[in-house]
Amino acid sequence: MRLHVGCAMWTLKPWQGRFLPHPLPPEERLRAYASWCDAVEGNTTFYATPSRATVESWAAQTAPGFRFLPKLPKTITHERRFHGIDEPLRQFLAAIEPLGPRAEFLWVQLPGAFGPNDLGALAAFLRHLPRTHRYAVEVRHRAFFEDARAARTLEQVLNGFGAEWVPFDTVTLFQSPPTSDAEREAWTRKPRVPRRSAALTDRPFVRYLGRDDVDRTVEGWAFWVDTVVGWLREGRSPTVFVHTPDNVESLPLARRFHEQVRARVPGLAPLPEPVPAEPPTLF
Repeated sequence: MRLHVGCAMWTLKPWQGRFLPHPLPPEERLRAYASWCDAVEGNTTFYATPSRATVESWAAQTAPGFRFLPKLPKTITHERRFHGIDEPLRQFLAAIEPLGPRAEFLWVQLPGAFGPNDLGALAAFLRHLPRTHRYAVEVRHRAFFEDARAARTLEQVLNGFGAEWVPFDTVTLFQSPPTSDAEREAWTRKPRVPRRSAALTDRPFVRYLGRDDVDRTVEGWAFWVDTVVGWLREGRSPTVFVHTPDNVESLPLARRFHEQVRARVPGLAPLPEPVPAEPPTLF
């Protein structure tokens, strides 16, 4: 039983010198982040497959218990839609190999146009993947959230491969009109779908998007605190990623989420102590 928490990235300019030491060379930034959180989303791999040397650096900067959720490249999921993807898939799997068990899941994010009629292609793709990894699938087509039959069919496909359904909870973001530029941009880019919380495996994976206001973000995640506590008591080991539109406070917020859950599940191991953002002074 373990709860991993993290953010969408491991470096952000507003964090530098405030939460994380600055300056830091690229090969030390993930190490500093990993003193705050024990998981990170693998969004960078969506845009380009990294070199093996880069991934080896990621592994070297993190403990074996740290968790990455590498996202499959958009070439595979969005551009080619699972057709003719043998070579980019081979390159991706070879690149992330140094992560070993740190790669909790390989994350298959599907475009909003991918609907119930495309589930045959998803099943064929999952069947094609090596069983050496676990997989998590994120869908954004509203039918999967509003049509019970479509949801059941998707669950059947995922259960057949031991894959998890990734909820991206944007309910708090869309509860009231945006109040910042970052929130206005998020309103145009993020999926507006109902909240979903049913876990299919022993390792649920949640993405929660709050607001730029810290109090509203904390208020909005109360549902997930209750849900995660329930999962832990069932013996599951969830991973939760905390987002805000500008992500300025997401790093301490992820730790705060963990602390709220741990207050109700005392047996939960604590997160590591963050490295100081500034060197200690003599006086």
